[in-house]
Amino acid sequence: MARNRFDVDENLETPFNIKHLLRAGTYIGRHKKKMILALLYSAISAAAGLIGPLLVQRGINVSVPNKDIRELVILGVCMLAAIVASVLFARVRSKYMIEVGQEIIYDIRKDLFAHLQKLPFQFYDDRPHGKILTRVINYVNSVSDALSNGIINFVLEIFNLVLIAVFMFICDVRLSLVVMAGVPILVVVVMLLKPAQRRAWQDVSNKSSNLNAYLHESLDGMKITQAFTREEENAEIYDKLNKKAVKTWMKAQYTSNLVWFSVDNISTWVVGAMYLIGLVTLGPAMQIGTLIAISSYAWRFWQPILSLSNLYNTFINAVAYLERIFEMMDEPVTVDDVPGATELPPIQGAVTFDHVTFSYDGTVNVLEDFNLEVQPGQSVALVGPTGAGKTTVVNLISRFYNINSGRLLLDGHDISQVTLHSLRSQMGIMLQDSFIFSGTIMENIRYGRLDATDEEVIAAAKTVCAHEFISQMEDGYNTQVNERGSRLSQGQRQLVAFARTLLSDPKILVLDEATSSIDAKTERLVQQGLQALLKGRTSFIIAHRLSTIKNCDRILFISDKGIAESGTHEELLEKHGKYYHLYTAQVED
Repeated sequence: MARNRFDVDENLETPFNIKHLLRAGTYIGRHKKKMILALLYSAISAAAGLIGPLLVQRGINVSVPNKDIRELVILGVCMLAAIVASVLFARVRSKYMIEVGQEIIYDIRKDLFAHLQKLPFQFYDDRPHGKILTRVINYVNSVSDALSNGIINFVLEIFNLVLIAVFMFICDVRLSLVVMAGVPILVVVVMLLKPAQRRAWQDVSNKSSNLNAYLHESLDGMKITQAFTREEENAEIYDKLNKKAVKTWMKAQYTSNLVWFSVDNISTWVVGAMYLIGLVTLGPAMQIGTLIAISSYAWRFWQPILSLSNLYNTFINAVAYLERIFEMMDEPVTVDDVPGATELPPIQGAVTFDHVTFSYDGTVNVLEDFNLEVQPGQSVALVGPTGAGKTTVVNLISRFYNINSGRLLLDGHDISQVTLHSLRSQMGIMLQDSFIFSGTIMENIRYGRLDATDEEVIAAAKTVCAHEFISQMEDGYNTQVNERGSRLSQGQRQLVAFARTLLSDPKILVLDEATSSIDAKTERLVQQGLQALLKGRTSFIIAHRLSTIKNCDRILFISDKGIAESGTHEELLEKHGKYYHLYTAQVED
């Protein structure tokens, strides 16, 4: 898909939709007590900060002409108290808002991560993981500030604007009207600039997302990069993406500064007009204290307007980000428990494919009218050309995907009608990619069965011949392994993953190329251990090296959307069919 590329921008150009803010209100509502307290403290801080010019007006107009030292001292003490109160309440408010912002981040990320755990494989196949990380980290960070500080600041700035206007009109009505005359002009300028400003910041978000996606991809593939000496070419690609990110950021800053530039110029012209009218037109009737007080309010009057202008842009971008966040939260969990799903009881391991048809994309069938019956305890090998559907068969048993038609039964239970946990907890799956998590080797083996004892972990490792190399490491089973198990060889990673699978004591065992990275000597030892493990368990084994599956109860040659041949190793060789040609070709090699 085109969207599964690091250089494809996401479409963030969507109209403002209030429903996203209303939905985000559920996260705000969880912290409404702190939000209300923060708003209350903000209002007190703002009101205390606006008392100063009135005290200055009183001092210059009355106290100084009357040479009332006592009143001047009282006014000075009152002003100091107002400043201290303003600072203290602002600090408390800041503390509450930091807490609320972080709690909102926590809540959204928690919900996002929980949902990501349930999404099907197809979701991750279609999107670069770097762009998923951008939504979970960057977008959530941006949104949390808008939902906490943004809302409080919006209400506060409206309150400040009204309060400042009230104080201005208390000082002088005529000059207050002069100050407010610039507001309609600014509104027109802002409305003209906002579309360009919004597009600019959305472009910044896209280019940052692309940069993160490519960085994630490059780090994941670093070994391949160095093996094929692609360092210079990759650096050039990253440099181009980096330059685009810088260029878009500079453009966004330029458009944002135009708003500040407009506010600064309009406010300057308006205040200048106020001085001119106050000193010339009103003449001697204008007291100097009143002019100083109202000029102070005039400058303050434009600050909330500038802040509201910036907040408008913040909310517009936040809505676009919220849409992407909620889009991910609303991504359908196509593989989930159906209403009324029952717990799958302990099974014996009988598997039945009943006229199963499956397609990944809804157009081309990988399996078509597929039928198969496997008895409990049987070992079944799946062979065939690449892309024929071998891994698809075992993925369907685990219900990593939903079948399009037909039924898949375990001991007669339709797996679409049972809970995923009760299904997968009875299966042991070792995929072709042996993923090792950061942590200790003991933690990695115990990953699928947290209640396992150390002795059980060691026993599983011994069964797959992993105990010897683990014991030789500096801290044995408590040795820390890096992300993706980079400290271990590929063969060692597979052995650890093998032990992890075996420890879960499954009724159905799936091995997808489980021994592909183990040397021949170790493989022979593992095969001996597996014979005891497979006894009494239904197992599905996918292997390209046919020598490893000769002892399986049944071998299925998957081809042409179904089972082309079925039988034991000897029976299939006698047929001189597809399996025979595949096996003899490997023997000759």
